[in-house]
Amino acid sequence: MGTNVENKTVIISGASRGIGRATAMLLAQHGANVIVTARNADDLNELQVEATQGSVRGKIIVAPGDVSNESAMAAVVKTAYDQFGRIDVVINNAGYGIFKNVDEISVEEWDSLMATNVKGTFLLTKAALPILKAQGSGHIVVVASDVAKRTFAGGSLYTASKYAQEAFMGALRKEVRPFGIKVTGIYSGLVDSHFHAKGHGHETSTHYLQSEDMAESMLFIISRPAHVVIDEFMVHPLAQDY
Repeated sequence: MGTNVENKTVIISGASRGIGRATAMLLAQHGANVIVTARNADDLNELQVEATQGSVRGKIIVAPGDVSNESAMAAVVKTAYDQFGRIDVVINNAGYGIFKNVDEISVEEWDSLMATNVKGTFLLTKAALPILKAQGSGHIVVVASDVAKRTFAGGSLYTASKYAQEAFMGALRKEVRPFGIKVTGIYSGLVDSHFHAKGHGHETSTHYLQSEDMAESMLFIISRPAHVVIDEFMVHPLAQDY
């Protein structure tokens, strides 16, 4: 089966590094026009420069913004629509983790993580929905985690955010299918990225998934024929027992 995303307009949040960055580069290489957003404008600009120097058929447009800010996400969506006249895919990838016992988590940490992982998914999706509904087509992808399906000690805050994303997707899926809009949750296991405390490339992460593996998964998901939707996509490194 093909991987045709040529000329599709794709918005990716959390695109400054890791999975988001790898996905933006891969989709642009396959001819998609990718609007990348994150708080770090310098990293996004570096990605854009790298894309222009490589074998990239599509465009990468930089639109910095904080996913927890409603007006910022509305501006990102407007940039995409103004540039290309449509939006085909929205990839909600922005997120981070805090891993502590419940009595060690501060209120500020709780609010900050939920604002990025959950509110950010809501705001970017909400901003894009009127355009997708008017088109009668579109695809919303949420990069969740396998911990949207399980819990572990020290993971109360992070798993709560991923369970919230899971519930959000479930309701959204029922709302938007009549409009021809697809919703996919991608649930990853361990990924070798900056997400982990020891950082990208540490010897303990040798057998983890790579960001490029997740990017390839994303490409597969969004390039299915119009009548096909992958509702849920679970992916793990073989070394991880799920």
